[in-house]
Amino acid sequence: MSKEANSMIWDYLVFVIFVIASSFVAVYSKFFGPKETTKADYVFAAGKVSMAAMMLSIARGTLGVRSFLGYPSELFYRGCSMWETLYGMVLAYPIVCYIFVPVYFSLGITSVYQYLDLRFKSRLVRCLASGTYIVRQLLNQGVTVFTPCVALNTVIGIPYWASIMGITAVSIIFNILGGLKAAILADVMQGLTMIAVSVAIIFQGCIEAGGVSVVLKKNKEEGRLDFLDFDMDPTLRVTTMSALIGQLFMSLSIFGCQQNFVQRYCSMDSQRKVTKTLMCNIPVITVLFSLSWVVGMVIYATYSSCDPLTSGYIDEYDEILPFFVEDRFSYLPGILGLFMACLFNGALSLNVSNLNSLATVTFEDFLRPIPYLKGLKDSHQLYTIKAIGVFYGLIIMGIAFGVRLLDGVIESSMLVTSATSGPLLGVFLLALLVPCANWKGSAVGVIAGHTITLWIFFNGLTVDKPPTKILPLSVDGCTNTSFNSHILKPEHRGLEAWNIPTTTPNPYDFNDTEDPYDIINTDPITSNPLSQLYSITYMYYAFIGCFITVFVGWTISFLTESDSDVYDESLVHPIARKMANIFPGKKRRYLEKTRTDDKPRSSSMKPSASNSNFDKKNGVASNSHNEVPMQTLEVYKTKL
Repeated sequence: MSKEANSMIWDYLVFVIFVIASSFVAVYSKFFGPKETTKADYVFAAGKVSMAAMMLSIARGTLGVRSFLGYPSELFYRGCSMWETLYGMVLAYPIVCYIFVPVYFSLGITSVYQYLDLRFKSRLVRCLASGTYIVRQLLNQGVTVFTPCVALNTVIGIPYWASIMGITAVSIIFNILGGLKAAILADVMQGLTMIAVSVAIIFQGCIEAGGVSVVLKKNKEEGRLDFLDFDMDPTLRVTTMSALIGQLFMSLSIFGCQQNFVQRYCSMDSQRKVTKTLMCNIPVITVLFSLSWVVGMVIYATYSSCDPLTSGYIDEYDEILPFFVEDRFSYLPGILGLFMACLFNGALSLNVSNLNSLATVTFEDFLRPIPYLKGLKDSHQLYTIKAIGVFYGLIIMGIAFGVRLLDGVIESSMLVTSATSGPLLGVFLLALLVPCANWKGSAVGVIAGHTITLWIFFNGLTVDKPPTKILPLSVDGCTNTSFNSHILKPEHRGLEAWNIPTTTPNPYDFNDTEDPYDIINTDPITSNPLSQLYSITYMYYAFIGCFITVFVGWTISFLTESDSDVYDESLVHPIARKMANIFPGKKRRYLEKTRTDDKPRSSSMKPSASNSNFDKKNGVASNSHNEVPMQTLEVYKTKL
């Protein structure tokens, strides 16, 4: 795509202004906002983030920057089936509110994986879960950082290395200066920018297509709005059932078990506020999620008779959105720069949020137990977490450079990360809802869940699968005036085409010739049961991994149960405790209440036994530096 020099200057200017504005958020947060003098201030934003900002931040964290590019092209070329993942996403919110949050919030934990240590009294289980999270987020962030760099290089000519290093540098600045508060402010800024750009594209697209009614008619008549496919074939890429079930389990893993989300919940000053924020977030996430699909609808209505890909004006499916912006907004200098800034800031905000969470998890779960670090002052802990964030920023930058070289394998790596959702969710469900679960069963369950899901995935690479269906396209209406006169075909641009990854955790491989399953496909299609198993869509990986983890973990725990498997009753959901009393057999025994002192609550809360330096009632000193606080009451309660 080629543009006149004057227009390109405006694009560069707008792009630079927005990037500088993003950086200023961190500077403002550091020097003009409330001071972050302790680790709790840095990790939990000092409890000074508004509910509206938190809602938009949580919603933004749900939708990766790849969704901004991927969903419009998904609808254009494959229809709206993937939109139905919204069902599972929305259903996950109330489950998280009433199953996960009540247990987490009362503990005052810094790392969500600290809960597993309290529940199972096992560092092995804790490290398995936190290690899974760290690996998954590093891979995701490498792809997230790389994604906008492709568009930046293709459209306005910014080199890959400059884009990758720029996003990383600004992310590290945010990490050092702002902590969670800066991450939330970046999410808010990016969310508002994305909404503004999407609305502008929708308005322009409706004008180009001839109105809202024309947009709806063309998409409906040409198969882009075919909802509710209840085909139960598990090998189909996405159906209504696989979208609902698969996304539900992935969303529960993301919203309920990921540090970057739980960290936001625990930063609020009351459980009621957390619940209200999450429930009010349902319409917010619905609107934000649907905006990109509406963008796809107006783009399809505009190009329904002259597909830019078929006619040779773009190389990849995901180039359809930047192509539309350059083609239809050429009369408005700077709009392409704003669009590119939206992609840049999208990767930036997600990177900042994850750097903060990755650093916190690494320090709390892996470094803090080291004897040398146990006595660190709070301010020194804060500096250590910031240094870890810088280290992870450099690792993510390296992964982003490597992603450029992987080509079609990108989607394979993303499938691996989606497969980790199931075991991670499974171990938390064991902890929350299975009173008899112990560390032996949970550890074996997590390992079994990872082993089986990865076994299915890697063997799936060797099984031939039918190509993913692409909806009918047309070039019958193409003329010399179909596109703006400054638009050039790829062969005249001299630019290298790269395969752009799309959404997270679900990879959209739009190029059938570069399908990761085609890389090493050797076996013909057979009716072998194992071949059918290997052909299961990745949408079910999270469900399979979760089921295996819970089943194996529950079974092993039942067989290895002992009197030493006691824990604070508040670490299990109240409903699970009541249900356990209904069944015959040995009754559970629990320790008295425990709470860590990592995250201070409001003064209105009643102090728990381990909240003060000395428990006057029981005459026991608490150890505020222990990784898992000492139980202040060694009194067993038998539930009869």
